Amino acid sequence: MRAMLLGICFWVVGLALPSPGQTFGEITGEVTDSTGGVVVGATVTVTNPQTNFTRQTTTNTAGNYTFPALLPGVYNVRAAGQGFQAAVRNGVELQVQQVARIDFQLNLGTVAETIEVAGGAPLLTTENATVGTVIENRSIVELPLNGRNFLQLVALSPNVNATFADGGAATSRQGGDRASQNFAVAGMRREFNYYTLDGVANTDVDFNTYSFLPSVDALQEFKVQTGVYSAEFGHEATQVNVSTKSGTNEYHGTLFDFIRNNDLDARPLGFTTRVPVSAPFKWNQYGFTLGGPVQIPKLFSGKNHLFFLSNFEGFRLRNQTQVVYSTPPVAMRNGDFSQVLPATKIIDPLNNQPFANNIIPSARFDRAALGLLEFYPTPNISGTSLSNNYLSLQNNKTDKDQFTQRIDFVESSKSSWFGRYSWQDDRQVQPALYLNGHTLAVTVKQAMLANTRILAPNLVNESRFGYSGFYNDYANELQFKRDPIKEFGIGLIDPAPVAWGTPGVTVLGFSGFGDDVNGPFVIYDHTFQWIDNLSWTRGAHSIKMGAEIRSDRFNQTGNQNARGVLTIDNPASGYGFADYVLGLVTRTQDAGSLAISQFRATSQAYFVADTWKVWPNLTIDYGLRYEYTPPWTDKGGSLMNIWFPAGLGTQSNLHPLCAYGKRRFL
Repeated sequence: MRAMLLGICFWVVGLALPSPGQTFGEITGEVTDSTGGVVVGATVTVTNPQTNFTRQTTTNTAGNYTFPALLPGVYNVRAAGQGFQAAVRNGVELQVQQVARIDFQLNLGTVAETIEVAGGAPLLTTENATVGTVIENRSIVELPLNGRNFLQLVALSPNVNATFADGGAATSRQGGDRASQNFAVAGMRREFNYYTLDGVANTDVDFNTYSFLPSVDALQEFKVQTGVYSAEFGHEATQVNVSTKSGTNEYHGTLFDFIRNNDLDARPLGFTTRVPVSAPFKWNQYGFTLGGPVQIPKLFSGKNHLFFLSNFEGFRLRNQTQVVYSTPPVAMRNGDFSQVLPATKIIDPLNNQPFANNIIPSARFDRAALGLLEFYPTPNISGTSLSNNYLSLQNNKTDKDQFTQRIDFVESSKSSWFGRYSWQDDRQVQPALYLNGHTLAVTVKQAMLANTRILAPNLVNESRFGYSGFYNDYANELQFKRDPIKEFGIGLIDPAPVAWGTPGVTVLGFSGFGDDVNGPFVIYDHTFQWIDNLSWTRGAHSIKMGAEIRSDRFNQTGNQNARGVLTIDNPASGYGFADYVLGLVTRTQDAGSLAISQFRATSQAYFVADTWKVWPNLTIDYGLRYEYTPPWTDKGGSLMNIWFPAGLGTQSNLHPLCAYGKRRFL
């Protein structure tokens, strides 16, 4: 069934205006004379002193002016009219999605006379009803952040519960930092968050996690919107809108390297004497940022027209996780279970008689079970205990690299452009026991282009295009390297190379080993987005309308139980590991094949919003938004299938997805 969403927003607040675009801000206000009468036709000019970007407009018949679609930054605003002294307000800091109201009262005099106000009190948010918090550049750069992850600052916003739980299904299918960066707004689910970067989608369609996490040195600021949005916004309940920095007319750069290691860290507490005092830990996070004007001879000098900002950040982490397991001793691996006498006698399931001296003859050993012992290490902690006898020193490895290039181009006083390309590559190895762990490989590519064009003094068009490609491969350590299922002749379905690895094995009385039931999950998603917004000021009305077309391509390969799960929790011999040696399992689970999805969807959204300034102290803000979100279409015809394995109907213990009853490995 097709899904449609129709939203109508209507509210009355003191001096409210539609929220500007997801990246831009807006400066608006009223120009009056000393008696309070409106000044019609006054010239208002806004200038960014860092780039000398200038835009000009005139007040309308209501004495109002509006500068929509301004990039965040510091601006100077000047108002002048015939027969009046000019008035200037300097140092107006415009934040992402902010509507800054700057009113002017002009005194009689000549235009050559100027009254200048520098700085001033912080601007109150009186121009829209949106509930949200802006985290500006100084906070992002100067506040302590573990790993320089700016999303930790989301917790500074009211009505936000951050880092409250694990990442749910994303933890076992995406892994890494994306799954752990979770927060909830107003008690809603963590999946109800929508991320944008420079006004285009930065949200993966799988679990609504972010796709690209830019370096803090490349950020201008970001805003967390938690409610009462303009009709311009949609998709999810919470908006996290991030803006990158632009270059200026001056060259600026940073070079950084953050270092942590176990030599500098405090000694850990609470470990037993059997565990090393300090686990190896080496953390390096380094990079650079460089921005400034671009000089191209014969076109322009580089001042006031073309600017660049380049950012690179690398991350290297080598740390060790120390985990204690319970593994079977060498004697049991050789069939000698005399250690558990007299409490437990090992019964031969073939004749229901105990083995002599609790020793299983080697002729009865199962080949597949012996082969898998390679991945089940022998105890390395001295003593005879059958529990907590193996210390695993798991050396984790994490490498991350990212690069962002932004270009801003002031074509003229009526047209400006900016574009950005970002790339990120993550590689992680998370070992467990011996070759039982996971690897994570992520590559993100993102590009966007935006244009703001002045069609008329009261008509501004802003358009954007964005592309995001998200590749995520979360798999077993042996992916594409080794196939134990085939190598040892285990009686499970042999998976494709992308799913190679150890099966999950659970043995009553000892720690399990092998890979867990999830994975691999290989995701390669693509998102294309086209956005166009038109702002029109007419009398006491500020009207904004726009459209968004978004095309999502959701591609995933993977499944649960791809390598199978072997469980021994009701041993026929009376002892779990004895059943293992004999090749007997209580039950098995095995996926018939890897699921391959190739889903496609194209969604649409349209909105119109009007701000009607009824009186100077009363504004009515109302809007209408329509969203069409169709169900996924199935390009590969794999949305649903039925699998019938060979022998179905001829073997009583064979099931299409799961086999039950006593079975051997072989």
